[in-house]
Amino acid sequence: MWQNLPPIWRATKGWAKAVRRRRFLLQTAGLASAAAYGLSGCGSGSSKSSLHLMVASYDQSVGSSIGDQWDQVVKAYKKVKPDVTVHVERIPFAKLDRTLAQRVKDGKAPDIAQSNVFATFADQRKLYPVSELFDIPTQADFTQSFAQAGTAHYVQYGIPFMASTPRLFYNTTLFGRAGISAPGSWDELRSAAKALKAIGVKTPYGLQLGPEAAEDEALAWLLAGGGTYAGVTGYDFATNSNIATLTWLRDRLVGEGLAGAAPQLLDRTAAYEQFLRGQIGMMIAHPVLMNAADQAKVPYAHAAFPQRDGGAAAPVGLSDWLLAFKQNGRNAECGEFLTYLYSRKSARTYGGGQAALPVTASASDSLRSDPAQRPLWKFIDQMPRAEFQPVNQASWPDVRAAIREDIGSAVVRGGNPRAVLQALDTKASRAEMRTSG
Repeated sequence: MWQNLPPIWRATKGWAKAVRRRRFLLQTAGLASAAAYGLSGCGSGSSKSSLHLMVASYDQSVGSSIGDQWDQVVKAYKKVKPDVTVHVERIPFAKLDRTLAQRVKDGKAPDIAQSNVFATFADQRKLYPVSELFDIPTQADFTQSFAQAGTAHYVQYGIPFMASTPRLFYNTTLFGRAGISAPGSWDELRSAAKALKAIGVKTPYGLQLGPEAAEDEALAWLLAGGGTYAGVTGYDFATNSNIATLTWLRDRLVGEGLAGAAPQLLDRTAAYEQFLRGQIGMMIAHPVLMNAADQAKVPYAHAAFPQRDGGAAAPVGLSDWLLAFKQNGRNAECGEFLTYLYSRKSARTYGGGQAALPVTASASDSLRSDPAQRPLWKFIDQMPRAEFQPVNQASWPDVRAAIREDIGSAVVRGGNPRAVLQALDTKASRAEMRTSG
């Protein structure tokens, strides 16, 4: 969805609008990908029917409207299914989940909807499982780490629609001046940050623990330190590995002035802006940053985020979902339309300028074999290893809000990682009780 982002030299404000929503950065396999999938078709039918799609709309700071891609998909689908009328309703992204929840509550669910969440609807048995929508080859074509993330109670309900995995971006000019290379461990990252600080870089490492997307940055570090947010039996924040990770951040990075003045306040939008101005030496970022950096003529490279003692850490997986609702009884119609989006074996996403990542193995293979798509290869290669937040828990939105509010306080001077993580466990237990009642 990151098509034609406005050049940074036109207006920094334009870039800020383009990335203000953390969710915007998750939209990396979007309708550009869907339009590509949609070229295959699945035959014509004879019965007259209709489908109601509820999708996100985005402001024009993105460039060309993503909604236009849906128009292309619907137009193409009409040629192979002339007796099916597809109505597309666009909801501002910031209001999408709230609007969808209200529609479902009021008994007016769409047939197919885009959403950030699916677990609550799955718990309420309002969704068709993927097994009732796609044939087995199409189901098997989804990148398994993303398909698994869409599973609740051992059944997949969330259809991965927009996907991303971040990497460690760094300013190659600053790294050259400091005489350093991409870090391969936490000690090397700290040494690189110290070298950047020595040449006057304002924020050697951009630790993004502000409330916009703290849960993503924090999880990247926890995974790299051998931890995560939840275990087999549920949320489990206050583990020894998680405590050790946040303690290292507090003492070895933030405490030594290597992560800026206030990492607990640094949002993703601000971090991207600062990187493009040369004020941040390195940070975790999504493919969208490539296009912006290219337009702003900022020299950069990216590498896998390192594990504590070396090697590539599992990347954080991020996705939106398409959901098919049972309410209107349009199982076959939903399945045919969704198969149309996803089943084309030669499906491929648009190029690196759009920073789109595919969500099927066939599309990944197609893109991975194209030299013109080289900027995205490393992102695609790491997708099968992606680890996700516990999005399959109905309590996750409440727990995510708690992480955004609290996690940054653990790493500031005088912060108490153990106490913060224990408090998150308590809040998570309460959220689970509320959502299971």
